[in-house]
Amino acid sequence: MTDAANSTFVYVTYIRATPERLWAALTDPAEMKRFWFGMHCDSDFRAGSPWRLVFTDGRVADSGAILEANPPKRLVIHWIHEWRPELAAEGPAKCVIDLEPHNGATKLTVTHSIAREKSKLIEAVSGGWPQILSNLKSLIETGEIAFSRE
Repeated sequence: MTDAANSTFVYVTYIRATPERLWAALTDPAEMKRFWFGMHCDSDFRAGSPWRLVFTDGRVADSGAILEANPPKRLVIHWIHEWRPELAAEGPAKCVIDLEPHNGATKLTVTHSIAREKSKLIEAVSGGWPQILSNLKSLIETGEIAFSRE
């Protein structure tokens, strides 16, 4: 969805797991590699800490800082794209991950936004987040990812 000054992508899913289990999956580099197509985050996931999303070959896809960390409820990341120049030119974005217990499962909400109208970055993440989070859901609930990028 887009308003006059911002572009925002919101994705909500429900995963049969505790918020603690999801937080662990979202912050553990080894587990992250399983559902994020081999990529992982380098961070200690504490407010003020640096954050990097790293490709399998060591290149940095995105970087920034942890703005807020409230395990296992909320993670806010200052997100700067570094890989594709046309997306990097748009400047920093913000990614908010909220975890909320819901009827024996956890409601996972990812809100990725940027202070720019018709953002190409938000268009790009709107294709990536559903794949990544589908893999996370499948991995947590079945032990296997839904699909791989090949």
